[in-house]
Amino acid sequence: METIASESPRTISESEYLSFLIGCAVDNNFSVAVWRLPNDDSKHLIISRKHELIQAQLPLEDLPCGFIVAPFDATGDRIFLKADLTFTFSNNLLRAPENTLETTSATWLQTQISNLEGVSQKYYRQHYRPDTTEKETYLNVVEKGIHEIEKGTFEKVVPSRAHRITLPPDFDIVQAFQRLCDGYPDALITFVSTPESGSWLGATPELLVSVEDKSVFKTVALAGTQAYVPGTRLKDVGWTQKDIEEQALVERYIISCFKKIRLREFEEHGPKTVIAGNLLHLKSEFKVDMVSTNFSQLGSVMLQLLHPTSAVCGVPLEPSLEFLHANEDYQRQFYSGYLGPVNFKNNIDIFVNLRCAQLLGDQAILYAGAGVTADSIPEQEWEETEMKLNTLLQVLVDK
Repeated sequence: METIASESPRTISESEYLSFLIGCAVDNNFSVAVWRLPNDDSKHLIISRKHELIQAQLPLEDLPCGFIVAPFDATGDRIFLKADLTFTFSNNLLRAPENTLETTSATWLQTQISNLEGVSQKYYRQHYRPDTTEKETYLNVVEKGIHEIEKGTFEKVVPSRAHRITLPPDFDIVQAFQRLCDGYPDALITFVSTPESGSWLGATPELLVSVEDKSVFKTVALAGTQAYVPGTRLKDVGWTQKDIEEQALVERYIISCFKKIRLREFEEHGPKTVIAGNLLHLKSEFKVDMVSTNFSQLGSVMLQLLHPTSAVCGVPLEPSLEFLHANEDYQRQFYSGYLGPVNFKNNIDIFVNLRCAQLLGDQAILYAGAGVTADSIPEQEWEETEMKLNTLLQVLVDK
């Protein structure tokens, strides 16, 4: 399975397989998702012959093995890619099948591989193309947010902005994906392309919901941002009162969700300083034993309560969300929604869709936001979004 017949048989690399499989999916009007979990050497690709639109109320636990993509708008339909074909890569090679689905996928691949050299790289594109948010526009929104906080409308709000770039002529999806994997080992790296959502490439550090082996639930509170200087000792990093309070707001929001469902048995660790590529954040981790608490659908219940999180919207949810709808000059679509593998190898790993780019052929739209509190300085919030945009800019444009 690793070679093709030729005058001089050769090993097919991981990147060649990824390019080929993405091209095959689009040629056949299938959907495709590629990902690598944080601190994991394996990469996964699934092809879905027909993606589904599913309502937010449908429990994740009832879904088959697949990949989910959801918009920022919690009332919008989620896109689910059932894993009709699945492939796993380790050490730059396609791994041998380990289950019935992977065996079926390997058989299908053998029928297609003769076309390896003939499939060009392609992906789905959306028609919606937001313009770049001008600096003055963004600063005005931040100032309005601070004014509303002072009035008592909400404690925190997270305005975001769009940034359109021109991609280099030799832009390569798989190369960009691989560079993100190399540069951001602690993030979920994803490429998702469907007729419904278009194509999105991302590197997100923020876990939203994790369920391990149907028995352990995890989520995190991630907030506060500053630039990471290589070699910095994390114990020596100092944080402003604004950053500490912003992270505490996210923590309190998660705990309030636990209280809503009368869940008192949980572990909390942190906050601690963590590295996310070129940035530093404050992070707290929460863990629940789903067996001892007898809460088999905790993942789905918490997902509905947490999304959209206070880290991407604000506190309280309703007035901050109303403010964003009224003042952001574009539609977020899948930015600050969530995505990840569902019931894949008996685990669920859902992350907030941060540090992402919407791919549009010769252009891409990048997105970033910053948490605004009473102590915010508009210019500094702009600089924070600049740092976040650089996560993908240095991969998509800088060589």
